[in-house]
Amino acid sequence: MNSDTVVEISNVWKIFGENAQLALQAIRDRGLTKAEVLTEIGAVVGVADVSLSVRRGEIFCIMGLSGSGKSTLVRHFNRLLEPTAGRIEIEGTNVMALTPKELQKFRNRKIGMVFQNFALMPHRSVLDNVAMPLEIRQVAKNERMRQAAAILDIVELGAWGSKFAHELSGGMQQRVGLARALAANPDVLLMDEPFSALDPLIRRQLQDEFIRLSKILKKTTIFITHDLDEAVRIGDRIAIMRDGKIVQMGTAEDIVMQPADDYVADFVAGISRLKVVHAHAVMQPLESYLVTNGPIDAGAPTVAEDETLSNLINLAIEYEKPIVVHKDGQNVGIITRADLLRTVIEGTEVS
Repeated sequence: MNSDTVVEISNVWKIFGENAQLALQAIRDRGLTKAEVLTEIGAVVGVADVSLSVRRGEIFCIMGLSGSGKSTLVRHFNRLLEPTAGRIEIEGTNVMALTPKELQKFRNRKIGMVFQNFALMPHRSVLDNVAMPLEIRQVAKNERMRQAAAILDIVELGAWGSKFAHELSGGMQQRVGLARALAANPDVLLMDEPFSALDPLIRRQLQDEFIRLSKILKKTTIFITHDLDEAVRIGDRIAIMRDGKIVQMGTAEDIVMQPADDYVADFVAGISRLKVVHAHAVMQPLESYLVTNGPIDAGAPTVAEDETLSNLINLAIEYEKPIVVHKDGQNVGIITRADLLRTVIEGTEVS
């Protein structure tokens, strides 16, 4: 495992049913589809030969429609589900080799999990709820309360520590759930559709809050969602799942600009490119432009390669001259109004 890699899973399969191993062998030997496995063997393929790695401090979004296997997959990282086959490694530890006692300790110290259901203890105060992981770890009461209070301050709920869950709104309860997961200072945070049960406005506010916290705490996060807009907004990289398989993996820009197949293309058709696409994906190479058009005009606007499409369009409105793209102090590309128009048109959903 690379030193920058925190989570790595290799060829993970999850097949539900009494004949899981028989089904896996039939898939490998005869190439049975998910539907054929169900019909012929009576087993259900939940996850099919998934391999991926997550870098330190990265927010890695796994997304797909209901039944795609995303929530099943995330439950393998801490072995809430046992894979039918495959390898799971977190911070260099082979999770599959851990005994039940070792696994319990590993979960408590290394992994935090936030579910769609807040799962707060109704008889405990907010502060006690947040302190629970530290209590399980047998941290002294004064110290665990101090740490829990500090985390509540970070999620801006410091004044609510003495309240009970029923006294909080849904959005506040989910922030308590997030604080509880963070209290034990885990290396990896697993979030399974944590905001999907909330109203749209509260959901967006919590997305903003999570993005803010991520910049502060730099936790390696695996974030499950069925909402592509949410994945694009939050994720450093995105994996799109279908029928238990990953069909494409990359940055939001990679997926929007170069969908792997018609399924992904349909998925991203409604996504606005304005904040997703950057200058380096739109520009013409400088050399090609110079051969055809000659020297760059004096006074042409200049941008970095990571400038957003939205800002590029505003520049093109203000300046008639092509936009120069630079990287590390060197001019590397040119963006014309035609380049921008082509990018916008190609990103328009046609009915």
